[in-house]
Amino acid sequence: MTRPSVDASRAGAGPARSDGRVRPAGTGPADGERRGLEEAERVELTVDAVAPGGHCVARVDGQVVFVRHALPGERVVAEVTEVHRGFVRADAVTVLDAAPQRVAPPCPYAKPGLCGGCDLQHVAPAAQLDWKAAVVREQLTRLAGLTDAEIDRLGVRVAALPGGPLGWRSRVRYAVDAAGRAGLLKHRSHEVVPVDRCLIAHPAIQALPVLGRPWPAAEAVEAVASTGGDVTITALPPDGSVAVPPIDGPVTVREVAAGREWTLPASGFWQVHPAAADTLVGAVLDLLDPQPGEPAWDLYGGAGLFAAAVAARVGPAARVTVVESAGEGVAAARDNLRDLPGVEVVAARVETALARRRITGPVDLVVLDPPRSGAGARVVRDVVAAGPRAVAYVACDPAAFARDVRTFAEAGWELAELRGFDLFPMTRHVELVGLLQPAR
Repeated sequence: MTRPSVDASRAGAGPARSDGRVRPAGTGPADGERRGLEEAERVELTVDAVAPGGHCVARVDGQVVFVRHALPGERVVAEVTEVHRGFVRADAVTVLDAAPQRVAPPCPYAKPGLCGGCDLQHVAPAAQLDWKAAVVREQLTRLAGLTDAEIDRLGVRVAALPGGPLGWRSRVRYAVDAAGRAGLLKHRSHEVVPVDRCLIAHPAIQALPVLGRPWPAAEAVEAVASTGGDVTITALPPDGSVAVPPIDGPVTVREVAAGREWTLPASGFWQVHPAAADTLVGAVLDLLDPQPGEPAWDLYGGAGLFAAAVAARVGPAARVTVVESAGEGVAAARDNLRDLPGVEVVAARVETALARRRITGPVDLVVLDPPRSGAGARVVRDVVAAGPRAVAYVACDPAAFARDVRTFAEAGWELAELRGFDLFPMTRHVELVGLLQPAR
């Protein structure tokens, strides 16, 4: 592990406050009256535990500070970026006492005030896995209501995927600024940071002629490098339309996963890490252990990745129902699963399909792969009411997952197993696959 020298060049640089000084931690203003932190103010503080959103928690004069670009245990000078009722956000601009897990970010844009795409480039790769596991554990405690003993039993950990922490992202959307320059957005901002390279982008995307050339008529530029070897560039117009053909590359791309080749529009949804689809399919099959003849639902099914894998296990005599609302996803599922006679694709919102009984017949297995907001209480209750023996919940947001786990628990179900995967290295994001069953 390379431990970089600590850059103190920014300490006190520029007007931290009206008097240009850094407030020492634990002190109030000179007149002894306590006041809150102000935007652009710099303060010296000691960083505490990790928190969701790529932050760590700190406190200054009793005020909660969520700090980016820091690590637990570090002493830093932080600059306040946002002030809210009850908390503030800040960036660590100078590290006074570095943690052993700190490394030099490989990307020159992974700094305060620049690109906001990567949250954890300053954290050693192995420590990033521990960071994400700690966030999952905290969310299960605070939002799911699980005890420490229950979480210990689950053995919460996050596993790395093959390929390393750079060069993995197979779908990149570059924003375009008013001058027509392509780049990436600042953290919690619509401001575009022009870049010459994104190091987490797939090598085939890094080689594309996207950056460094003008895009006067585009609001964004999407680049795709599929696992089937297709590479595309699509310029998205300011009217918000995404149904535009690529300006370079095929209209449809091939993906390879679950022992099959998939064809979908270049703009269609697919996992962004090349190893993600097979990793998630393997976890879902391992947890559900589908048996021949068991009917199944694939809810929020997209192109039908999980449906195809489950159908291969349960056999053609068992019905596997995919529910998807996005038109592109429905079309892709019907096209890619047409060779599986036991698979039915229902074009509907999951909430509507369950409430109006658009899905008929018994069900033994359910795959839930909802958007970042989670399945929600209504869907969870309807799934439980259908009486499956097991649910595999694929989650990209630990908070939403934890809230839904609580709803399952209120219905008499339990989180029996949990797998975590680092599908998004260098970022705060983590993917979970949980097995939910009726409590014994």
